[in-house]
Amino acid sequence: MSEREEWALALFRRSVLKQRKLRELQGMLGSTAGLRCLDLGSDNGVVSLLLRRAGGEWASADLTEEAVASIRELVGSDVHLVRGDSLPFPDRSFDSVAVVDMLEHVPDDRAFVAELARILRPGGTVVVNTPHLKHSALKRLRDRLGLTDEAHGHLRPGYTGEAIRALLEAGGRFRLESHHTYSRFFSELVDTALNAVLARLGKKGSAKGMVVTGQDVKRHRRLFLAYSAIYPFVWAVSRLDGLLFRSSGYMLIARAVRGAA
Repeated sequence: MSEREEWALALFRRSVLKQRKLRELQGMLGSTAGLRCLDLGSDNGVVSLLLRRAGGEWASADLTEEAVASIRELVGSDVHLVRGDSLPFPDRSFDSVAVVDMLEHVPDDRAFVAELARILRPGGTVVVNTPHLKHSALKRLRDRLGLTDEAHGHLRPGYTGEAIRALLEAGGRFRLESHHTYSRFFSELVDTALNAVLARLGKKGSAKGMVVTGQDVKRHRRLFLAYSAIYPFVWAVSRLDGLLFRSSGYMLIARAVRGAA
């Protein structure tokens, strides 16, 4: 295993949200063995790496040079820069596309969905992971801490299930098969605390939010080791989400199938 993979996987193993996100994505995607697939927006690249390890032939793309460089360090080839709402791929290139925390960053989400339909083969699958539009005391706390949508590069605060259905099914491009929310209060509280610490350390957001790289880990190695020591407590706090089974989560994930037209 390379040094780059070691730091990326070390961060992944200390992130409750990233681990849950990967499980949700893989559950929605199903088996990717033998398929041509694309992941869009997987920040520091660890999600790209782990999706590729699960099978299939993958390409990756993101919105900033920093994110693209970070992904390329981990997976090597077939990593692309997305400019605006257009996707740099030919028509009907992919069997499956995973949109990982990217929809909220693109200027024109309708044009972006049209591009997803263009690059997918008929009957292909798109899985979209995006913030769930939910007004709450925790959201207000994040804003007061400076962890605003603008700081994370969000051009819109998220989507409801109804909004994601309307967006994907417009023009008959896709048929929504399922959607649900995940990541409830306690997981998001932990994430809020971690992002507040990163912001205090001077890690700035961009058009794609905060991208944590191997250089960040090296620069703050002692802090990372200290966090690793308390991670069992962080994990235990996140498990309290199970007590909130009647409440909706802060993340929304949806699966839709490309129409034949």
